[in-house]
Amino acid sequence: MKYILMMHCPKTGYDTFGAWPKKDIQAHIAFMIGFDKVLRESGELVSAEGLASPHEAKIVRAGKDGTPVTDGVFPESKEFLAGYWVVDVKSPERAYAIAAQASAAPGPGGTPFNMPIEVRQVMSGPPPEFL
Repeated sequence: MKYILMMHCPKTGYDTFGAWPKKDIQAHIAFMIGFDKVLRESGELVSAEGLASPHEAKIVRAGKDGTPVTDGVFPESKEFLAGYWVVDVKSPERAYAIAAQASAAPGPGGTPFNMPIEVRQVMSGPPPEFL
């Protein structure tokens, strides 16, 4: 079963992260690199990406003639998607365990950051009753 594990951060998260002491940022990044390596070696990692700052985000809709109409940055948002992992695991419990590991990435002073990780099953297609 495939699951997407989405790492969210508060609106101020990108700015706050950049203000951490350099050694704490390096420890956090080293954790994420090691975490990625373990998941790759186990064969559970399908893909993982960190996302650019929400200051670069745009929402795109089709205009009347189909041309893209953009809007953004969204000050009303409380949280932003910071990055994600797609994993292929045997059970939801394994996906939850991986999410908990990611959540415990080190924050300032090495204290577990305990960031929220949203876990959702990746659907292979629409439910049969809608086909």
